[in-house]
Amino acid sequence: MQSLKIHYPEDLPVASRRDEIMEAIRENQVVVIAGATGSGKTTQIPKMCLELGRESIAHTQPRRIAARSVAERIARELSVDIGGLVGYQVRFTDKMSKNTKVKVMTDGILLASLQNDLELRRYDTVIIDEAHERSLNIDFLLGYLKRLISQRPELKVIITSATIDPESFSKHFADAPIIEVSGRTYPIEVRYRPVAQEDSEGDVDESNIASDFIDGIAKGLAELEQEEIGDTLVFLSGESEIRDAQEVIEGQVSSGLLSKNTEVLPLFGRLSAADQHRVFSPRPNGMSRRVVLATNVAETSLTIPGIKYVIDTGTARISRYSPRAKVQRLPIEAISQASANQRAGRAGRTSSGIAIRLYSEDDYNSRSEFTDPEILRTNLAAVILQAATIGINDLASFPFLQPPDSRGVKDGLGLLRELGALEKSADSNVELTDLGRELSKLPIEPRFARMIIESRQHGVTREILAIVSGLTIQDPRERPLEKREQATQQHKRFQDPTSDFLTLINLWNYIEEQQRALSSSAFRRLCKREFLNYMRIREWQDLMRQLRDILKPLGYKVQAPKVNPEGIHKSLLSGLLSQLGLRQDPEKPAPGKKPRPSRDYLGSNGKKFLIFPGSALAKKPPEAIMSAELVETSALYARMNASIDTSWAEEIAGELCKRSYSEPHWEKQQGAVIGYERVVLFGLPIVTRRKMQYSRIDPMLSRELFIRHALVDGEWNSPQQFEKRNQEILHDLAQLAERTRNPQLIPDEEDLFQFFNNRIPLDVFSTRSFEGWWKKARRGNPELLTISQEKLYGDRVEEPTEADNPSVWSQDGQQLKLSYRFDPGAIDDGVTVEVPLALLSSLSPDNFDWLIPSMRQQLVTEMIRSLPKAIRKHVVPAADWAHKAIDVLPEQPTGNLTDLLAETLQKLAGVRITADDFDVEKLPTSLRMTFRVVDDQGEEIALDNDLPRLREKLKEVSQGAVATVATEMHSDLERELTEWDFDSLPSEITLNVGENQVRAFPTIARVKKGRVFIKVFSLPSDQLAKHASGVAELVRMATPSVAKYVEEHLLSDEKLAIASLGYHNVEAFVQDTYFALALRELRQIQPDGLVFERKQYEAIRNQVQAVALDECFAVSKILNSISANQREALREISDASAMQFLGVLASEKDRINQLTPKNMVSTVGLERLGRIAVYLKAVTLRVQKLAENPGRDIENAKELEKAITVFENYGGEIPLGPEAGGKLVEARWLLEELRISLFAQSLGTTETVSVQRIKKLLSS
Repeated sequence: MQSLKIHYPEDLPVASRRDEIMEAIRENQVVVIAGATGSGKTTQIPKMCLELGRESIAHTQPRRIAARSVAERIARELSVDIGGLVGYQVRFTDKMSKNTKVKVMTDGILLASLQNDLELRRYDTVIIDEAHERSLNIDFLLGYLKRLISQRPELKVIITSATIDPESFSKHFADAPIIEVSGRTYPIEVRYRPVAQEDSEGDVDESNIASDFIDGIAKGLAELEQEEIGDTLVFLSGESEIRDAQEVIEGQVSSGLLSKNTEVLPLFGRLSAADQHRVFSPRPNGMSRRVVLATNVAETSLTIPGIKYVIDTGTARISRYSPRAKVQRLPIEAISQASANQRAGRAGRTSSGIAIRLYSEDDYNSRSEFTDPEILRTNLAAVILQAATIGINDLASFPFLQPPDSRGVKDGLGLLRELGALEKSADSNVELTDLGRELSKLPIEPRFARMIIESRQHGVTREILAIVSGLTIQDPRERPLEKREQATQQHKRFQDPTSDFLTLINLWNYIEEQQRALSSSAFRRLCKREFLNYMRIREWQDLMRQLRDILKPLGYKVQAPKVNPEGIHKSLLSGLLSQLGLRQDPEKPAPGKKPRPSRDYLGSNGKKFLIFPGSALAKKPPEAIMSAELVETSALYARMNASIDTSWAEEIAGELCKRSYSEPHWEKQQGAVIGYERVVLFGLPIVTRRKMQYSRIDPMLSRELFIRHALVDGEWNSPQQFEKRNQEILHDLAQLAERTRNPQLIPDEEDLFQFFNNRIPLDVFSTRSFEGWWKKARRGNPELLTISQEKLYGDRVEEPTEADNPSVWSQDGQQLKLSYRFDPGAIDDGVTVEVPLALLSSLSPDNFDWLIPSMRQQLVTEMIRSLPKAIRKHVVPAADWAHKAIDVLPEQPTGNLTDLLAETLQKLAGVRITADDFDVEKLPTSLRMTFRVVDDQGEEIALDNDLPRLREKLKEVSQGAVATVATEMHSDLERELTEWDFDSLPSEITLNVGENQVRAFPTIARVKKGRVFIKVFSLPSDQLAKHASGVAELVRMATPSVAKYVEEHLLSDEKLAIASLGYHNVEAFVQDTYFALALRELRQIQPDGLVFERKQYEAIRNQVQAVALDECFAVSKILNSISANQREALREISDASAMQFLGVLASEKDRINQLTPKNMVSTVGLERLGRIAVYLKAVTLRVQKLAENPGRDIENAKELEKAITVFENYGGEIPLGPEAGGKLVEARWLLEELRISLFAQSLGTTETVSVQRIKKLLSS
């Protein structure tokens, strides 16, 4: 130490306190020295330690630039070279030797040294400078040193800080002594010059920086030019802001707005050492002023000579981790009061100075007092990794100066788990995996270290090193504002549209190629020409080289250039698993517009972000990307991106993926139970709906579903012999259950499942596994899986007899198939008769009400229960009385069951019981025979348990079916007739319908006037109703017309009468008369109208032709009389206008219309035509008598109404249909005679008539 001359600059305040400080260091293990800016503590304390005989001093600085400058300053004051007594070490740069005693280093270097020197034995003194900055590394070192000093009592620890809360450091080290050293006492004038836009709360809008702060800086510089000559230090928030400000200020210097003797220099952490040194060098000749544009690196540690003025924008980019978004943000924030004071203090280091703040005093006063420690605003992954490496496995018990936020610790642990660095642990202790220990050996950010480790598997270590080092530096591609378009074109050559990382590799390969081909100066010129920053490229290459040097002893081999995009991206992805993004579905477009691809991405843990506009992927966003960095500025942006296949993430993430399985279901084509797998990585669904074999997840459920679907339901593509046999047995059991009305005999799905479940091994859960097992099992027991009644029910099944449950019903010689169904409430529940359509019309409803023998006991029981209570009480219990009744009733159905049962019960119980007492509508459908009408193919046409209703409903269809059968058997039978061209027509034929026979009735039918056909009807009633009209029409068609002659000889009144009664001309009247005449002559020969022989027909035709002319004149006279009476009746009704008779008058007017229908002669008939005039006269008389005795008319009307009701109850209607039976026709005209007897007795009736007479006629 004698040869070393140590002197202390007297102008530094710390020099005056040298003895006190050295005494405190000598007497105390820990000393806190608080000194204001410019006090000299950073450079003088290490010299005091040397003077005290300390041999190995670790002196930490928070920044690389500070470490270099501080080491150079100390070496200069000691008159030694860097690397000798005084040296420094920063990341990738080591300027120390074995003779170095003062070792200036970044705090990160000291922290890294703990891996190999847990007790810091290589140092006897540790100086933690600028501790007030509270970086993450500083806080960790302070905590570590607190634990270490008890193990190393000879170790001296000196904490130096600005005068910002030094008490906290003292308290941390058991009330260590504090020595406060004032700064230089030059006065500093603070001027507030707020810019137009400011936002002191939270983030500052970056878009305002260039337009507002730069303008404010220019104005501030102009203001300071009015002061004494001195250099100005301008604080800005980042490199880009510095570049923009430099461009503007240099432009103002050139234009003369600022002094032309002004030098403008940048200062920031990424600047090359040479450019940084320019700040500390004297001004060039001719330069009277210097403007230094700096980030917050110039706030502490650095002393820039000649600084007299400070312009403070009041902002800085402050790294801040968001636990919610899980991203490291780098927003521009308003600085704290402490930082503002530090900045202002730079103006008073050598003389009085001025600090201009580009914000208001109120804004300053409202700001937080101190900047938040980094430990509260950053991800702690690197610290946790380093701590675990040196044996600190529980951060919760670590003596931090200020404990980190629990969320930050949790997220740091989460990142390390994401990287595979930590073992799973139930407690809070951190245990490193082999991968974690390997990560800790690489002195770079853990994500980057993970990428490098992964690169070995894919042989792309060279490419990953280039990317990692490239991501660490500032982008070497420059885009000057005035030449941005040219720069973009130059850089576009390297661009890969799928990956910004590959773009970086393309650039790296180009740089290597050009450097090999060009000289150093030529390469520099190329860089300038192609807008590449030479210094940043040098830094990139230095980092690459340093990383290679670090990796060599670890066994890494950097191979030759390789084209392997997938390997590169997989390696990168290993460190970016939580940095994935999936493009969101586009919003629904407006009607008529195409949907635009969405540019929004969903990231891990619900983050939403956009691709940074400068990325090659921004124009065509891919479905999935990974991003090297998510930075929140004005929005959350992904800055360095690549399109990826999400399956890579699943492969690399392994157990980090959360898998869920849903919707297990049987798939016939797959022959297995399939489910859907959803894979989620950090809340991001990288696989949403992937099919998978569910047996891997739940073999027992898969087995159950296989049995239920494949074996029970037959949903598989592996037909087996036992299946066919099982279907036959199940069909037989179903029929047995229906016939016996015992549904329990039908095995349900659960019965069948249990049957197979008890026979199939537990490891059979798919078609494939079944076929493998069954191939062997059936050799020993081929009937193992064949169902049988015995296996299911043993001896409990009793087959019903054919007598009790017949399969065929015999009715009128017809054999009708019976079917059975057990389905309570269904219309065909019980027994159903299958009726061929052609048999329907001829099928009698008799005997069906008896049902089948096995159900008769139940039927009779329910019928007894339907009796009124007054009667039912005499025949209870119903089941017993039903048994008694059945013993008496005939064994075979005979007659109506309801009538016979009433008679039988009356005899047995001695109580009057009639058939009407039974309420058969209460019977369930199972106790009423159901009728299923089927076509010739056996397909159902209709279903009902009311046979008459079915016959009426399907009358036309049934008739058509009979005609079809008749045509098949007698191909020439049904045809159109224009004359009687055959000798005879059979009145009845027999047709074969399946195994049954049906009677059919050929009929000559008049379809319409002039059209006659031979048709075959299924009922004799249809033949009876239609045949006469058909024969009469043939006669009419065969009779020559005399219309012309008749018309010439009719009187005018007769012609008018014919016209007034609905005949358009005389020809129509004559033809209608012919038809009526033919009907009359036909019925005189054959009263029922059924004429089938040619001779009969010709006799009728001849007779009609003989009398036709005379009959036409005779009928015309009758019509003249009818027309006259019609006019008289209508006139009488018109003249009667009393309101009380309006109902009667309207009724009588309707009656006139009914008496004079269209085709009146044939409709009324020649036999009754003459009475129509009388009936019309009766209308006149009734109307005339209304006013005389209205009460009597009312009484007579009531009597008439009774008769009409009887008539309608028997199916009568006015006018009558063409197919009305003879009794209805006779009754209809008796009603007219009754009207005469009631309202016009003077006219006289043709026969005795009354209500009873009409009723008797209809009921006979």
